[in-house]
Amino acid sequence: MEHDIFRALADPTRRTIFERLANGSMNASALRQGMDISQPAMSQHLAVLRKARLVREQREGRFVNYEVDPDGLALIVQWLAKYRAYWPTRIDALKLLLKDMDQ
Repeated sequence: MEHDIFRALADPTRRTIFERLANGSMNASALRQGMDISQPAMSQHLAVLRKARLVREQREGRFVNYEVDPDGLALIVQWLAKYRAYWPTRIDALKLLLKDMDQ
């Protein structure tokens, strides 16, 4: 599942779409504004983001609004939490190395 998330966000267009949705829900037409992207391409990008559980859709009559899926964000946070314990040790080691290189 994690690889789907990172593969989805590896594409700059999908990152832009995700960032726009992080500011609030909107439909595909609103997402396309200011982007040089066709409707079929937008649908494809949204499908990848949905499959990765980063975006969910909500139907309102004939319209479909998209929004960031909190469950997908939780998966990212869980993945990062596994590595958080290593960061302070690594940063301290890097500081020592840089200090030694300065001398």
